[in-house]
Amino acid sequence: MSNVSSSGPPMAASPLTRAVLEIDEYAAGLGWDQPARLFALVDTAQLRAQEPSLAAQLGLDDDAESAPLTPIEQDEIPPGKPLDEFLATIAWPDAVAGCALTVERLMLPPSAETSVPEGLDEEALARWVAEHPDRKEVRMTVAVLRDGTRESALRLREKDTPTEVLTGADLVPGLAEALAATFEA
Repeated sequence: MSNVSSSGPPMAASPLTRAVLEIDEYAAGLGWDQPARLFALVDTAQLRAQEPSLAAQLGLDDDAESAPLTPIEQDEIPPGKPLDEFLATIAWPDAVAGCALTVERLMLPPSAETSVPEGLDEEALARWVAEHPDRKEVRMTVAVLRDGTRESALRLREKDTPTEVLTGADLVPGLAEALAATFEA
């Protein structure tokens, strides 16, 4: 497990938005072509109170400027296992306030959807998308809290700067649903 730390997103952002942007910035620092990464989101003050040695190890002192939520990277997602199957195996302990996932995908503009060949299996469709001239590489960071609050950040590879990150609660609804389901076990 490693703590995600950085100079941080704007102070005015909600705690969940700040956590998503912090994870996005961490993932950006690792570069592209990375595996999916899963994070537990824990209440920073609660972590300091209940696990002071872990909080110290993560660099979370009693600084009032600490973010309210601390992302803690989990063990690597097993390679080759479909993401939805992996997420279905997760059950979070009560101390976890939320979770987040960062994953890279290829996307096509809506105009390309009409030209998808009929009858492709999943592998053939993935190949077709990967070879499409209008494809875009995107990194998606999606987070959910136990209460259902959601936030997402999208970063295009071709516009890979912190000022070009799009945020919003409903940018990746399917992934947000899958993450929310990890709290329903």
